Amino acid sequence: MSHHYSGPNIGFPRGDARLDFTDLYAFPSPADASRSVLIMNVHPAFSLLPPGPTTPEPFAADAIYEFKIDTNGDAVADIAYRVCVSVFANGKQTAVLRRVEGAQAAETGNEGRLVEEWPVSMDREAIVVEAEDHRFFAGWRSDPFFFDPIGAINDFDFSGKDNFIDKDVCSIVLELPRSALGAKPFGVWARTVDRANGTWIQADRGAKPSQAIFLPGDARDDYLASEPAGDSRFIPIFAHSLEHTGGYAPVDALRLAATLLPDILHFDPALPASYPDNGRALTDDVLDHFLSLLTNGKVKSDGVGPHRDLLAEFPYLGPPHMAAAERFNAHEALHGGSDARKD
Repeated sequence: MSHHYSGPNIGFPRGDARLDFTDLYAFPSPADASRSVLIMNVHPAFSLLPPGPTTPEPFAADAIYEFKIDTNGDAVADIAYRVCVSVFANGKQTAVLRRVEGAQAAETGNEGRLVEEWPVSMDREAIVVEAEDHRFFAGWRSDPFFFDPIGAINDFDFSGKDNFIDKDVCSIVLELPRSALGAKPFGVWARTVDRANGTWIQADRGAKPSQAIFLPGDARDDYLASEPAGDSRFIPIFAHSLEHTGGYAPVDALRLAATLLPDILHFDPALPASYPDNGRALTDDVLDHFLSLLTNGKVKSDGVGPHRDLLAEFPYLGPPHMAAAERFNAHEALHGGSDARKD
């Protein structure tokens, strides 16, 4: 539940699992320290309430999946990488990557310099593409996130069962030279944007794990639709939640809330990744860190650890647990085969 199920009632934003942003990772390439890796995970393959598989269609065709890069510390994007996908047909999709710089990077739209177009990986084989010294992947992978969300729902009574150990997620993996991002420390966040009635609407966003789930309270929709540059207005709301969950004194809750916003992941590509100090590695136990903050040290761990199916090479995430045919069959079994293939 890093950002898993960030919509209302442990659901999905705008009721669409494909728009649900789950996790953001930033770390140096294990093979070449002069390169950085950004991973945006979206669309959990399994919903929690009610339990069941989501759609086999990986990404929404009327959406933008975007990395926002702040190179000067003002919480406004100076570089953006935008991924859009084709309509899902005959069990296939195609992804397009564009890069945007300058003032346009802070705006919303599917414009930008075309870097590459490539097939979305629907099955266990990872389709990897390289262009302009960038490496890309988009498609189903094993979810690297580890947590016991059932224990969190039950007043932090953890059983040590990792709900995500056998689950899949849709991943966008980008590996690029550090120089493409300025070669200096930068801030990064991810977002999904949906086109509704001809207007772009931000559906989900974030960088730091879990706070979009536990801390905005009744302001969650407003928070998910906002930009990091305006996050200071949510400090009192976060502080109120921290007072409730952790028993913090008001002044201490405000001080802690201010450290959590703006919701940007800071990363120095010259240093190893280690959350919360620098980026986020795939094995960082971010929920143990967050639980300790949330409960003021009363709960320090959910008792689960990193997954063992991670890869040493690109795209770094393990193969999906379900093959394409299994995913379609599971969806058809639940929904009667009404629109699983769209072909």
